[in-house]
Amino acid sequence: MRHFLTALIAGCALGSPALAQQPPLSSIRVTAEGKVTAKPDRVELDIGVVTHAPKSQDAATQNARQVDAVLSAVRQATGTTATLKTISYTLNPEYQYHSGPGSGGEPTLIGYIASNIVQVTLDDLARIGGVIDAATRSGANHVQGIRFTVRDQDAVRAEALRQAATRARAEAEVLAAALGVKVERVLHAEENSPRVAPIYQPMARAVASAPVPTPIEAGSLDINAEVTLTVEVSPAAR
Repeated sequence: MRHFLTALIAGCALGSPALAQQPPLSSIRVTAEGKVTAKPDRVELDIGVVTHAPKSQDAATQNARQVDAVLSAVRQATGTTATLKTISYTLNPEYQYHSGPGSGGEPTLIGYIASNIVQVTLDDLARIGGVIDAATRSGANHVQGIRFTVRDQDAVRAEALRQAATRARAEAEVLAAALGVKVERVLHAEENSPRVAPIYQPMARAVASAPVPTPIEAGSLDINAEVTLTVEVSPAAR
């Protein structure tokens, strides 16, 4: 666990002339971190079908046929526990490029490539390997990666923030005591906490049907939060 500790004894200028005679505030600025380790309970898996054909219509038709088979197999493997949605579809010409003397440098159109990527969101992590196997057996030839995350991101992030704020206040108290002053109140608080970052498991772009079930290990997520407190201090009683 990293702790960042900085102290700033500073006078705060007062904008009102009527308050100009008041003594400046003294403050301490402290930064601390909190970390929560959570077990993922949601996975997102991008499954793709890429087809090649001399004609664009043939590539699109073949792709649609394979995608239908993949979706059917995935739904059977997940039951009603998964959400499926298309996140990418492309149909592009495929060229062969020539080199060497007399080639002219002009590419030759050799066919078309159709690509359809479907995102599968699943909360039953025990089914991941079976979903991948069912998809590849039914025609999926690309798995672009697996992302593990948590469903209730706000709850784990809030706990990390609470830990960071508690540590920052404790550090302020320790620092104040060491300097011979006492903490009066919190003047300012700010947090610098990214949203929960998923765990990525990259996979080979081209996937063949596996003879054994595909093993997938989710691991754990570390959720970090950082809080900076500026507290007013005053001389400690003698």
